[in-house]
Amino acid sequence: MPAAGKIRVLIVGGGTSHDFNHWYKQVDAATLERDGLCSVIYTSNTDSIPDYLKGADVLYLVTNQPINIASRKAIFDFADAGKGLVLGHPALWYNWLGWPEYNLQLVSGGANTHDEYGSFNEDVVNPNHPVTQGVEQHFTLKDERYHYDVDPSGPGIEVLANNRAAGSIIVYPSVFIVKNPKTRIVCIALGHDGASHNIIPYQTLLRNAVKWVAHKS
Repeated sequence: MPAAGKIRVLIVGGGTSHDFNHWYKQVDAATLERDGLCSVIYTSNTDSIPDYLKGADVLYLVTNQPINIASRKAIFDFADAGKGLVLGHPALWYNWLGWPEYNLQLVSGGANTHDEYGSFNEDVVNPNHPVTQGVEQHFTLKDERYHYDVDPSGPGIEVLANNRAAGSIIVYPSVFIVKNPKTRIVCIALGHDGASHNIIPYQTLLRNAVKWVAHKS
C-alpha cells in the first residue's frame, strides 16, 4: 500500500521507437517517486489497464501499443470520474486509427509528423500556471519536435510551452492542457530519450503535471 499522501500513478508504456523500460519505467518513475511525491506502478501490458486503474489517482499514458476495447473504456471511465491524465510523447501521436475518440477528446488533436531528432529551444509561454512553476522560461534540449495540430472539433487546449524551428512562423504546442470538461489532462510532447528525461525542466514539468491533475497544486 502507498504511504499516506502519496499520489498513486499508473504509467502505461511499451511499444515501438522508444526505450520505454529505461526512460519511463526507470527514469520517469524515479523522478515521480523522488521525495515521496508518488507511488508508481509501471506496466507495458495494456490489457491490464482496467485492473491497475482501480487503485490509481493519475494515469501517465506513454504507450503506442494496441489498446483493447476494455482498456479503452477503462481510460475514458477514469477520465469521466475526474481522475487526472498525463499524456506523454509517444501517446500524442495518431496511434489508434480505430479509436478516434482518444485523440479527439483526450488530446484534442495529435501529431502525424515530427522534425528529425535535434536541438531546439523551448519557450514557456505561461510561467504562472502550476504545471510550469519553477521551470526556466527558456531552455534548450534535444528531442523530436512533434508537429502537433489542434483538432477544431475537440475541446481545445491551453498552451503552456511551445517551440518553433529557426526562421519558421509555425509554432508547435509542446506542453498544454486539454480542456476536457470532466477532468484535468496535461500533454507533454517532449520525451524521446534522455536528453529530455534527464534534464531538470522536463522533470519539473512532469512532477508538476502529476500534482496538478491529481488536484495537489
